[in-house]
Amino acid sequence: MAYRSHSGEKPGFFGSRPNIVLIVFLAIAGFYLVAEHSAHLLGWLPWLLLLACPLMHFFMHGGHGGHGGSDDVGGNPPSDR
Repeated sequence: MAYRSHSGEKPGFFGSRPNIVLIVFLAIAGFYLVAEHSAHLLGWLPWLLLLACPLMHFFMHGGHGGHGGSDDVGGNPPSDR
């Protein structure tokens, strides 16, 4: 028997028992993965921080037009009136 709310909508992701069991299983597996391999993960941490710098530069420069660009879209110089 499927659970339905009074309005007839389907339950969300956390509304079904198999999805909750899956989340709990993944959380336990993730904990043991990190606990058993923490020495390996901590060894990679300095390299991941160095890799984060160019990735942030690449992805975060899209918001302001990149290097050397101006914010003036029309190409006309601003006039002082």
